[in-house]
Amino acid sequence: MEIQEQFQQDTEEQAAVFGALADPTRLKLVKLLCRQRDSNALCVNALACLLGVTQSAVSQHLRVLKAIGLVKGERRGYHIHYFVNQDVLEKCRSLASAALSMQESGEDTSSKDGRTC
Repeated sequence: MEIQEQFQQDTEEQAAVFGALADPTRLKLVKLLCRQRDSNALCVNALACLLGVTQSAVSQHLRVLKAIGLVKGERRGYHIHYFVNQDVLEKCRSLASAALSMQESGEDTSSKDGRTC
């Protein structure tokens, strides 16, 4: 893939991550779930109690986080328990780090005469 196409794809992925985490409640939700292990995953009711919001609000926030793959759910009896997808979390960290760096790795932003684009 050419550099410009990769840059565009990375930028879109970075925007999706930042957009999903832009809401304070979603960020709290991710932080809370990061402290859990798969065996200690939490259901919507428990998350709602811990965050002090309604179950409906938690469900809507989880929908956004699941859309980018950051959160996964597992049915346990009558309830679905949620936890952070560690592989996607690591990718999100990498995307955020790249977005906040001064220059994308492998990208040359200067032209031949030394001016930047």
